[in-house]
Amino acid sequence: MTSPSSRGRSSFRVWGPYSFLILVVAGLGLIADQGFKLWMLEGFDIASRGRVAVTPFLDLVMVWNYGISYGLFQQEADTGRWLLVAVTLVVTVLFWLWGARADRRLAAWGFALVISGAIGNGIDRVVWGAVADFFHFHVGDFSWYVFNLADVWIVAGVAALMYDSFRGSPNDAAKGRSE
Repeated sequence: MTSPSSRGRSSFRVWGPYSFLILVVAGLGLIADQGFKLWMLEGFDIASRGRVAVTPFLDLVMVWNYGISYGLFQQEADTGRWLLVAVTLVVTVLFWLWGARADRRLAAWGFALVISGAIGNGIDRVVWGAVADFFHFHVGDFSWYVFNLADVWIVAGVAALMYDSFRGSPNDAAKGRSE
């Protein structure tokens, strides 16, 4: 049996059984996000093209998001921009530490995707001053917000973490009591 003080120390770790998977998936997601953004901005030059219809319900457009998801908390001043960068760093570190404790592959994927998306959008804020968004879904009068691959990674990661949290085995509660 472990003492309460030793239990606290052993639960704080920066590397766990799925940390390598998290690192690889987050790295690949980050490369895909930043590569696509660079191509859209420099190679495809979406800013000069305006709206590009891909399908009847999907357009490519150029939108600079100075806030967070759904355009909330718009920060046009440098103070706000750097505050969002700092929050991104803190969230990324916390998700890494939380991910180091992951004991299931799906949770590790979830942490990796959230980390990848957060870093991708954080890099945009540092380099460009705002997050570059391109995908615009719409159907009839309904128009979804404009987003990027990093946003897709974050949403998919949160969905994976939520799904994983509800799919524990019946013995998980008993295991928690015995430790």
